[in-house]
Amino acid sequence: MRKILACICYVLYITIGKHLPTFRNSYKDLFVFIRFCLVRGYVEKCGNKVNVQPHTTIARRVCIGDFSGIGRKSLVSGGVKIGKHVMMGPEVLIYTQNHDFSRTDITMDQQGWSEEKPVVIEDDVWIGSRVTILPGVTIGKGSVIGASAVVTKSVPPYSVVAGNPAKIVKTRK
Repeated sequence: MRKILACICYVLYITIGKHLPTFRNSYKDLFVFIRFCLVRGYVEKCGNKVNVQPHTTIARRVCIGDFSGIGRKSLVSGGVKIGKHVMMGPEVLIYTQNHDFSRTDITMDQQGWSEEKPVVIEDDVWIGSRVTILPGVTIGKGSVIGASAVVTKSVPPYSVVAGNPAKIVKTRK
């Protein structure tokens, strides 16, 4: 029964929920609540007071902690764990797989996908707009990821990173 409910929530989210606007009026809270309920119904785990903004794509195998938010037009692929009190700006891309391109005897489009590497975002993290997080990365507690950064390696706790590839700019401690 849980799988059927998850499928129904997923279909409703993809067809209706992700397209609900965010108005600055009395309907805003209703649309946020509808998106929250639909996402909670199909992801592996979803905490309390999670805010998913419009046009966001979230895979089923995702865990989201309490009081976290995912910005407009973001993509969160499967195998991602998001901690509590995480803020994400718009258009954040989180990937856990890439195309396989190791062989040269066949074309790249026929090689399939690499092995999935989970992404972990620990508690109290701020991710700026248009950040790309690549497979296997862990972002440590209390870190800040600057806008448009491309995170290719794990980030230590309480770090501020920016750039392409993202590098530590300073620490928060």
